[in-house]
Amino acid sequence: MQPDCLSAEGERRCRRLLAGATARLRARPAAAAVLVPLCSVRGVPALLYTLRSMRLSGSHKGDVSFPGGKCDPTDQDVVHTALRETHEELGLSVPEEHVWGILRPVQNRQKANVVPVLASVGPLDPQSLRPNPEEVDEVFALPLTHLLQAQNQGYTHFCWRGHFSYTLPVFLHGPHRVWGLTAIITEFTLQLLAPGAYQPRLASSERPLG
Repeated sequence: MQPDCLSAEGERRCRRLLAGATARLRARPAAAAVLVPLCSVRGVPALLYTLRSMRLSGSHKGDVSFPGGKCDPTDQDVVHTALRETHEELGLSVPEEHVWGILRPVQNRQKANVVPVLASVGPLDPQSLRPNPEEVDEVFALPLTHLLQAQNQGYTHFCWRGHFSYTLPVFLHGPHRVWGLTAIITEFTLQLLAPGAYQPRLASSERPLG
């Protein structure tokens, strides 16, 4: 892992690499946006995740995810969607100037675009957050060192109508398994933050997962 990923130099590098996509995608219509919160937990760089509430309807209840949700017509753009949803779910206010940029959008099963927004939320104790129990059952952080260790990386093969269709990454041995769209976004984030330390071992998925 690059030791400077939370340094001013590391931030400038990431912002520069994301600038083109951010300018191109920020105002483009999308179905949903999520915040990818880069934080420091007891001085260790980490990503912040949520466990979706079992009270939610639909197929994603109980899944690990990043804070986020559907774009609202009142949102100025996808960045504001991600920031608004993060505040609603976690009570965490992230200033817009802490947003580093927009990562590659992913598609769910309905082929709707979900836009990941990377932001630094600074030093954080996940246990100090007060998530909305209607939306979030748990908040936890995974250190980048954990995510970058090969023994914590795996893959899942999926079948579609009885035939092998695609393979997606999965991150293991944390409080909860990180898979699906959240794992894909995690992979994008690691490629940006630690390009010399993280090399995807999987072929790109042929079919997106929601």
